[in-house]
Amino acid sequence: MNIQIDKLHTTQLGEERIKRNLSLETDDVVSWCKEVIRTYSADDSHVERRGKNWYVDCVKFVITVNAHSHTIITAHNK
Repeated sequence: MNIQIDKLHTTQLGEERIKRNLSLETDDVVSWCKEVIRTYSADDSHVERRGKNWYVDCVKFVITVNAHSHTIITAHNK
C-alpha cells in the first residue's frame, strides 16, 4: 500500500460529506479514517489505485483518497 497515512487530510466539505455518508458523530473525521485504514489494512481491506485515486475497500465501507495530495475525498458504506 502506498498511502502515506500520516499525510492524510481532508477539506471542510470532505469532512461533512464523510460524516453524512457514514453517519459518523465524531468531530475528527481524519483521525477516524486513519485509524480505520490502519486497523483494516492488515488482512481485511483491499487497496487499489484507479487513475488519480486510491480506494481503500474495508469490510463495511470504501474510503477514496487522492493519490497525489493524500486528500480524503469521500467514504461510502458498502
